[in-house]
Amino acid sequence: MSESWSAETLLAQALGEVESEFGGVVPPIHVSATYIRSPDNSYPAGVVYGRDDNPTVRVPERVLARIENGEEALLFASGMAAATAVFESLPIGAHIIAPRIMYWGLHKWLSDRAAIGRFSVDFADLHIPGALEKVLRPQQTAIVWIETPSNPMWRVTDIKLLADTVHAAGAVLAVDSTVATPILTRPLDLGADIVMHSATKYLNGHSDVVAGALIFKHTGELYHRVQSYRHDVGPIVGHFEAWLLLRGLRTLHLRVSKSCENALSIARRMANHQRISEVLYPGLPEHPEYFLARKQMSGYFGGMLSIRIEGGADAAISVAGKVKLWKRATSLGSVESLIEHRASIEGPTTLVPEDLLRLSVGIEEVTDLIADLEQALKLP
Repeated sequence: MSESWSAETLLAQALGEVESEFGGVVPPIHVSATYIRSPDNSYPAGVVYGRDDNPTVRVPERVLARIENGEEALLFASGMAAATAVFESLPIGAHIIAPRIMYWGLHKWLSDRAAIGRFSVDFADLHIPGALEKVLRPQQTAIVWIETPSNPMWRVTDIKLLADTVHAAGAVLAVDSTVATPILTRPLDLGADIVMHSATKYLNGHSDVVAGALIFKHTGELYHRVQSYRHDVGPIVGHFEAWLLLRGLRTLHLRVSKSCENALSIARRMANHQRISEVLYPGLPEHPEYFLARKQMSGYFGGMLSIRIEGGADAAISVAGKVKLWKRATSLGSVESLIEHRASIEGPTTLVPEDLLRLSVGIEEVTDLIADLEQALKLP
C-alpha cells in the first residue's frame, strides 16, 4: 500500500492483504504444522514448520512493523513470552536496567532470573531525570527497558531523552508501549531500538487473545538472536490467535480513541471526589509528566488510570466490590471496562499503594461508567 496513506487506513485494510486464491478480503487461517518440500529439496514459500513460523502470523507482523515504522516484527504467545525472549537472548551476566515500578509479572521474572545469576538488573525510577545515569554502566549495560505510561502509576518517561543517553553508553533501548499503543506513541521514531506490546491488550482489544509482539527498528544482531530463540524454543503465537489479532488491529484506532476520551472524562470527574485522595492519569494538568505526555503522546493520554481510595485497602476493595457495570478482572485494553485492586494481584512484595484501584476504560457510554463508579463510591 502507498507510503503516504495514514496509519488508520493501513490498519483498517491490514495493508491491503487479500486471500490470493479467491480474492477474499479477509486473509485465511493457515492451520498446517508442516509444509511440503519441492523436488529440489527447497521450500519455495519459505515456510518449513509451525513451531517458529506460519503464514497467518506473518500478516499481523507485517502490519505492526509498518505501523511502528520498524524493519521487522515478531509475534509471540504472550506479552511475557515476547519480553523475556529479549532478555533470554542476552549473554550470560549481562547488565539490565528496568523501571522500579512496572508490570509486576516482568519485574518478578527479572528479579527471579537475576537471583540465580542469569543476568544482573538495576531497577530505577527512569521517569525521573538523572535516575538512569546513576545506574547506567557505559559499555557494560546491555539493555535499558522502559515502560511508558508505566503500570499502574501511569508515569511517563521521555523516550527521546533516554535514547540519546542509552546509545551513548553502547546499550539498547527497549520500550513497553502496551498502554500507549502505536496510535499514541511511536517509540522507534523517538530513538528506541525495540518496541514491545502485550498484544493481549489494546492491539487485540477483545479479551479473547493472549499474544505479544516485538518490533525492531533494524534487523541487527539482537533481532537475529531473538528470532533464533523463537525458532529454537517455539513461543510463537498460534495461528487462530494471530488471525483474531489481525481482526482486532483493524479497529485499533477507533477503540483507542474512544477509550482515551472516556478515560479523560472519568479522570476529570473523579479528580474532586471526596472519597478519592488521588487520580493518577497523564491527561490531568496536575500529573507530574503532563507536558511530556502532551509532547510524546499524539492527542490523547491513554485509556488507563488509577484512583486511590480514602480509607486504605479495605475501602478500595469495598468500592471494587460494589460496581455493577465495570468488570472485576485483571488485564486491560479491551472494549469492556475493567477494575481491580492491584495490590491484591501483586501480593506482599508489591510497590503499589494498597488503596489503589486500577481502571481499564472501555468503549461504553461514559456517563454509564461514571454513574456506576459514583454509586460504588457512596458510603453506606
